Amino acid sequence: MSASLGGGPHRPPQTTLRHRLAELRGPALVPRPLDARALAALAANPGCRRRAILDGAGVDKTALAAKLGAPSGFGQSQFAIARGNAFEAKVKADGGRELLRLLGIEEPSQVDLPELAAAGPEGRAARTALALREATAAGRWALLDHPMLALEVAGSPVYLEPDAVVVRPDGRWTVVEIKSFPMIDGSADASKVGAAARQAAVYVLALERVAALTDGAAVAHTVLLVCPKDFSNLPTASAVDVRKQLSVTRRQLSRLTRIEEIAEALPEGVTFDVAECSAEELAAAVECVPHAYAPECLAACELAFHCRERARAADVVATLGRSVRGELGGLTTIGAVLAAARGESGDPDDPAVAALRRARALRAEALEAAARMPEEAVECAS
Repeated sequence: MSASLGGGPHRPPQTTLRHRLAELRGPALVPRPLDARALAALAANPGCRRRAILDGAGVDKTALAAKLGAPSGFGQSQFAIARGNAFEAKVKADGGRELLRLLGIEEPSQVDLPELAAAGPEGRAARTALALREATAAGRWALLDHPMLALEVAGSPVYLEPDAVVVRPDGRWTVVEIKSFPMIDGSADASKVGAAARQAAVYVLALERVAALTDGAAVAHTVLLVCPKDFSNLPTASAVDVRKQLSVTRRQLSRLTRIEEIAEALPEGVTFDVAECSAEELAAAVECVPHAYAPECLAACELAFHCRERARAADVVATLGRSVRGELGGLTTIGAVLAAARGESGDPDDPAVAALRRARALRAEALEAAARMPEEAVECAS
């Protein structure tokens, strides 16, 4: 590492970390901000140092995956984004009349709409915190449109922007998530609702940090999910309990390795600068950071195809899924699993080894029985 990154006594540690992350990303590139969707995915796989450092440095993982020759289809289509924006605009039109109707408020004049504009994400987060405190002290309904929340993740601040937050007269704060997938006959696709709940849990966690410093405030652990009703564009709402997702997110984020520790462990000169580095240089840089690939990554990470290819080449069990990996204990490669099943290696007292050998014996018996069936059928016919 160069002398300018040495972190002398005149330079605060956080400043040194920002310089190091900028060097990893590429000094000429604008950092790609983290959002709640990315944090939810990161919390679901806290052991992946590769994603933690790339997200912490603000690396464009989509561009990185493309340059590595393993582009991913992960992410929303432009059509879905446009449809979502149009539906959100409808919900919030006319002072949020439709959204307020879903809350049981027919007259928008009963609701305060605080101004949240400020310079930069830090300024917006401070202005949001002030608006939340003022609304709670006033004891009135308030609707905060796209507030900015701050959350520390792996030692670095992350700024989050929920669709809306409602402050009730009793001091309760409720997160509002607006999604464009339909709610048919009062229910929506379970996987999409689950993803929305995990995303909303990140917002609730960030709101709790502000509520802890606000007298009389409490954050609701039930979020308001707003979707189109049936096959129309009419908004409808459902309360979604996110206590389970909140507990998991809090626990998983606390397990994340601090970003500065990962950065310090990297070899000198490593960079993920997609604008300046060749595909070979980027591949070598990415391989310097351990990953924790699992099939679930395919629905949550832009680098999933690249990491899957490397995991398969290394013959690791994790490519079969986290549940399989957990069942196999100390057997971390597929080769070791097959050898244990054949009795060539492994401790016979190990429950995983014993189960594998029993499964192999049962398979052999089944195949032997299947092979005898044609002979028995001929004998019966004669």
